[in-house]
Amino acid sequence: MYQIKNFTTNDDIKVLDEKGCFQVIEHQRDLSVTPDSAATAYFSAQMNVRRRQLVCDLSKAPVTIQAGAMQWMLGNVNATTGIKGVGDMATKLLRGKASGESAIKPEYTGDGLLVLEPTFKHLLLLDAEDWGGSVVLDDGLFLACDSRLTHKTVMRNNLSSAVAGGEGLFNLSLNGRGVFCLESDCPWEELIEIELKDDVLKVDGNFVIAWSGSLNFTVERSGKSLIGSAASGEGLVNVYRGTGRLLMMPTAR
Repeated sequence: MYQIKNFTTNDDIKVLDEKGCFQVIEHQRDLSVTPDSAATAYFSAQMNVRRRQLVCDLSKAPVTIQAGAMQWMLGNVNATTGIKGVGDMATKLLRGKASGESAIKPEYTGDGLLVLEPTFKHLLLLDAEDWGGSVVLDDGLFLACDSRLTHKTVMRNNLSSAVAGGEGLFNLSLNGRGVFCLESDCPWEELIEIELKDDVLKVDGNFVIAWSGSLNFTVERSGKSLIGSAASGEGLVNVYRGTGRLLMMPTAR
């Protein structure tokens, strides 16, 4: 059986969060610096610009990750494409083309350890069960998930307004029970969580990074008419209707 030293037990490593088979670690300081880069590394750490990594314990669950995200793996680990035939490959290629995500997301099974590439973005661990078993993600946020979650592509109701609003027509949806990880520009401490109960949220811009699959998502004029939209000073807005949860950043992506 393997042993690991000076990794998560290093005094420069802080465990930020743990859920399911995932662990988020953060490097408190960047010690691999030169005299020319030392000042930048110091002030970056002071402003919470730090390297973070996702550690996956495959003995707890199989894992699906974004293509190219693997840094190293240890022990009994098997990597596959996750494709179950020609039809499944065609479906995933179409889904990747539509949502802007990588078409092929590798799956890892076994009882070893999988460590993903470091990133300066914030790694958020969420449980799909807290979202009613279905959550829709904004483009480019998916990093990893429990492989028992199924991936689907959801389409906007009104395509013409989505194009006019500068938003994508399709989004990635995760469904079932399991934990997933998002790679976010915004830390958890700044995220705004909103619970809707037969209500409506209108947002001018792509501030929302995740929302319940039960919500109806459209792009509409901010007012009931063109004149009303002009009077408000806003044009098209993202609209979320129904009952469910949303996570929103204070600044647009």
